[in-house]
Amino acid sequence: MKFLPLVWAILWRKKVRTIFTLLSIVVAFLLFGMLQGVNSAFKQTVDRANVNRLIVANSISFTESLPFSYLSRIESVPGVAHVSHQNWFGPYYQDPKNFIAAFPVDAEREAAVYPERKLPKEQFDALLHTRTGAVAGRQLAEKYGWKVGDRIPLHSTIWVKKDGSSDWEFDLVGIYDVPSDPAQENAFQFNYQYFDEARSFSRGNIGWFVVQVSDPARSAEVAAAIDRLFANSTAETKTSTEKEFQQAFLKQIGDINLIVTYILFAVFFSLLFATGSTMMQSVRERVPELAILKTLGFTDTAVLALVLVESLALCVFAALAGLGLAIAWFPSLKDAIGIASMPPIVFVEGILMAAGLALATGIIPALRAKRLVIVEALRS
Repeated sequence: MKFLPLVWAILWRKKVRTIFTLLSIVVAFLLFGMLQGVNSAFKQTVDRANVNRLIVANSISFTESLPFSYLSRIESVPGVAHVSHQNWFGPYYQDPKNFIAAFPVDAEREAAVYPERKLPKEQFDALLHTRTGAVAGRQLAEKYGWKVGDRIPLHSTIWVKKDGSSDWEFDLVGIYDVPSDPAQENAFQFNYQYFDEARSFSRGNIGWFVVQVSDPARSAEVAAAIDRLFANSTAETKTSTEKEFQQAFLKQIGDINLIVTYILFAVFFSLLFATGSTMMQSVRERVPELAILKTLGFTDTAVLALVLVESLALCVFAALAGLGLAIAWFPSLKDAIGIASMPPIVFVEGILMAAGLALATGIIPALRAKRLVIVEALRS
């Protein structure tokens, strides 16, 4: 600890160079925190998938519909406990930027397949008996200030009503909670019967079925049995676990993990050279000073450690600042990814990367400082 003032003085020997190096590292770790945070959030979404649930979609694409009549046949498959169905509604609220994840569902079937969603009994009963009734997750309701009893207008980008309008109105009769995972409180659900009667096309079809199996160990067996039922039909199915389905859905956006990896690799590869050249130049300029330190009794190992600590202090301090900014700005992404704070693992990964960057950029100049010969260094 007694050498920290010396390290601090060395860092600010060239103020302008240090400031620009710090800023480049801060920006790099700000970018790391935001991108890796989003990547981690998507991974958490997939990891939260329930092992008891299967998704039965059209084998061509989950955007292709399936006949509603498949429901009873799926229920007859051994190992199936409950079956529900959903459609992608694709609406926005008031402004196209206000996208809503909305689904027409059978309320009773949905409650059986998703027991983690908690809705008061009186609100559930209201949903069953209100033709235009709908329920929203608590986070979604709080975002737009919705209350039970409100009339919610949504504009669908897909579904047109028989009167030619794409504007749908719903009565909000309930707000559900997911105590085990509040990030799932961002959906809007309404009665399938109202939707099916009002839409102008594709009546009697659904988007996909959600199947709850009685034994997760039999998921693969049940999935294969379901797909055999509809083999060679006009609408063959592809049954996958909920986790696999969500991964496929995210890949419709793009391979987020690969994109983030490429971006961060380019950023840190450039940073490695920038920071490395700064450390090399700093040691080169201080050759006589390092020789004097050795003359005063600093061992070769102590000089090596001094340069490495300098590199570590530079990288870690800037990384802490960059990650701190990422933590402060991450809540602004809540509406897009459903997570209000940057996952702690991203912060840990960032600090470890900063330490690795410090070692990679500091080891060569540190070894050079260690090998300095006092007489030759002073002569130069």
